Amino acid sequence: MDLLPAGATLVVMNNAAPEEIAAGYDSLCAAGGAAVGEREVIAVSGADAATYLQGQISQDLLSIAEGSAWAFVLAPSGRVDSWVRIHRRGETDFFIEVEAGWGEATLARLKRFLMRTKAEIGDPQRWALVERRWSQEASSSVAPPEGAISAPAVGSGVTGIDLLLQMGAGAAARYAVPGLVPGESLERHRIVHAVPRMGAEITNDTIPGELGQWVIDASVSFTKGCYTGQELVARIDSRGNNVPHPIRLLRLGADGSVGDTVTIDGAVVGSLTSVTPALGDRYPAMALARVGRAVVVGNVVTVGEQSATVMEPGSV
Repeated sequence: MDLLPAGATLVVMNNAAPEEIAAGYDSLCAAGGAAVGEREVIAVSGADAATYLQGQISQDLLSIAEGSAWAFVLAPSGRVDSWVRIHRRGETDFFIEVEAGWGEATLARLKRFLMRTKAEIGDPQRWALVERRWSQEASSSVAPPEGAISAPAVGSGVTGIDLLLQMGAGAAARYAVPGLVPGESLERHRIVHAVPRMGAEITNDTIPGELGQWVIDASVSFTKGCYTGQELVARIDSRGNNVPHPIRLLRLGADGSVGDTVTIDGAVVGSLTSVTPALGDRYPAMALARVGRAVVVGNVVTVGEQSATVMEPGSV
């Protein structure tokens, strides 16, 4: 099937009713559905582009002939400045994709050590992102439109494809998305699968290991040469990724709010970073939380005045 047939408008669906969100979530978890959002893309090019980026990101960029991979852009301390997806477009041309609203900060960080280097880093540009998801049991064949950048979806147990579409000059208006679901449905899917988000699970205090082993596996190379922030990543990995504040998935007894405290026996152990509300009797409220290392799957904790259970990612 054509994922984005030509001839119609790219539509963003948000502020949907609970029953619409539930139906959209069902689609994402079964035969397939898609939601539309925005990303920011930074172009990096030049004779030294590959070697410069290789020293700035956690992924082994030189092993990617052409294609895409996730990576961390780290501070010298090893804490996360950005979680990005790198698209190699040629021997000396790259796109750095980051969540909308984080382009300028990522640009500033990438330029921080750019001295006497034959590489040009462009300003962030707005692109459309179509995120299509389906179950591992389902099969889906898609034909990306001309000019789109396609990459596998990210997440433990997540199956799907992401398409980046350039905006501006009417570029994004040439496409329609079959199986369109509300953005809130995809947000629930993200939270349930514990996919971190900049500004929520990922802050300037975050170290990579706190985001989960699958994020490390997708974003870090332990065989490449040196890069900024490498020491902390390597040290944590050598200790079995036993991090102080892991991100956990919680099944809530009632709706909660970002910032709600998580306690055990009256002691504060963390707070909620992302929340998706209950959808009638079908789906409970779920949340991601940054908590202490002692909080593990199966624990019952208190969020505000309600009980919550720590779940494996992918659980409903």
